[in-house]
Amino acid sequence: MKIALIAHDKMKDDIIDFIKRYKDVFREHELYATGTTGRLINEILNLKVHRFLSGPLGGDQQVGAKIAEGNMDLVIFFRDPLTSQPHEPDVTGLLRLCDVHCIPVATNLGTAEVMIKALKNRVDI
Repeated sequence: MKIALIAHDKMKDDIIDFIKRYKDVFREHELYATGTTGRLINEILNLKVHRFLSGPLGGDQQVGAKIAEGNMDLVIFFRDPLTSQPHEPDVTGLLRLCDVHCIPVATNLGTAEVMIKALKNRVDI
């Protein structure tokens, strides 16, 4: 599967910890990430990841383009619900594209856990 990984600044540690816990699952898939998140995944976890631009610089839109083209299967986006984001319209657009194209999207740890456990157990999602 092609999995997009995105995290707002205050959520970067959380997504790294999450991926670390399921590194064996993520290793089996093609990973994509926005700027800093992708760099951290590569440097800290030594996982191969295709990096897009940083979210505020267009990375969210690049993920959205992959979704619109039918080239993304799953999105994990650890959003910071308590901090206003300067690129909120891009975030909203990305989530809308997930809905339009029926792409499973997790915006918090609980939903991400369910999705990755399904992948780990080879359940279709």
